Amino acid sequence: MSNLAINQTYENQDFSGKRLPAREYDNCIFINCDFTETNMSAVTFLECTFDTCNFSSVMMKETSYQEVLFTECKMLGLDFSNCNDFMFSVKFYTCNLEYTSFSEFILKNTVFNACNLKEVDFTEANLMGSIFNNCNMSHAIFEGTNLEKVDFRTAENFIIDPENNKLNKAKFSRSGLSGLLAKYNLIIE
Repeated sequence: MSNLAINQTYENQDFSGKRLPAREYDNCIFINCDFTETNMSAVTFLECTFDTCNFSSVMMKETSYQEVLFTECKMLGLDFSNCNDFMFSVKFYTCNLEYTSFSEFILKNTVFNACNLKEVDFTEANLMGSIFNNCNMSHAIFEGTNLEKVDFRTAENFIIDPENNKLNKAKFSRSGLSGLLAKYNLIIE
């Protein structure tokens, strides 16, 4: 089997419970594929698109994502902190990322658009310049996180302690200010 797949389209494929061979996928499209409990370790995805795919319980040790787009994907409980951070670049559109971990990971300039980020762990991650557009961030964890220049203006339900995170030039709407003051148990009307 070749170690390179270029310009391939994979539609309605069931990869669940399998081990993807350590190879490079370049400019490939995955549509409605099931990766449940797939081992993607040491696989490289360059300029790939995943549309309506299921990534539940995927193993991603040293997996590389460079210029990758995820659209309407189910990505529950993933641990991105095990991925290769060299040139890591992804965008998430309308994805369910509940219970996922980006702990201690570099996610600079990452776009999260209309995503469910309930209980996502961003502990000590570097999110500098990222955008959270219309995202539900209920119970997301921010501890020692670099949130400089991050855009939270349309994000909802986040709680961020300004004393435990870097927030220089981060953007918030007036309605989002309550998420910065939550620890003080204030009544804001």
